[in-house]
Amino acid sequence: MTNNRLSSRPATSRRERKRDQTANRLVATAFRLFETHGYEAVTMEQIAAEADVAKGTLYNYFTVKEALLAHQFREEIAEGMMAIQGALKRQSNFASRMSHLLRASTEWHKARRVYMPHYLRFRLSSVDSGRDEADLKAHSSGVRPILESLFRAGQAAGDVRSDHPAGQLAWMFEFMCLGAVMVWLRQPKGDLNREFQFALDLLLHGIAVPAIKHKKNR
Repeated sequence: MTNNRLSSRPATSRRERKRDQTANRLVATAFRLFETHGYEAVTMEQIAAEADVAKGTLYNYFTVKEALLAHQFREEIAEGMMAIQGALKRQSNFASRMSHLLRASTEWHKARRVYMPHYLRFRLSSVDSGRDEADLKAHSSGVRPILESLFRAGQAAGDVRSDHPAGQLAWMFEFMCLGAVMVWLRQPKGDLNREFQFALDLLLHGIAVPAIKHKKNR
């Protein structure tokens, strides 16, 4: 992990920039330990000691170990989107843009598979009611604004229905993709891209049998 990564949110003050730098340093330290010793074996105390900060300082930034994963993954997703922006723009319609995005997402998930069960538990805990905005941001993946922009562009082009807000569609599809990841994790030799593309097909075409085809099969 490099020190000049894109931040998942813009730092608008010196204080915020310093906080982002500290958070990135803590995450970099944590991931060195995870890669060396394995995620489950590493404790928050070890991370604080290796980063040479007080344990309270670490907890002030990351309340649980899974939050370190979420921070790292938001950064990686932001960098990954920058890398494929040109390819997405070259796609002719909403379906092809989404399919390309999901293929790229497949490779990223495969590279991070060992962390996915822990990360998913953390992500899914965000559905609990009563969380404040800062806590919800800490649990987010950074994917939803990306999806929302794609849905909005699809609506503007007439490829996507516009009777629901793009943000709502993005929320629903993000959790469809999380479901696809969970199916994949239960199958050691599963094909994540196939699961993602199935989720996309459900999004685009639904699960109901077309009326004409249904009549022919009766």
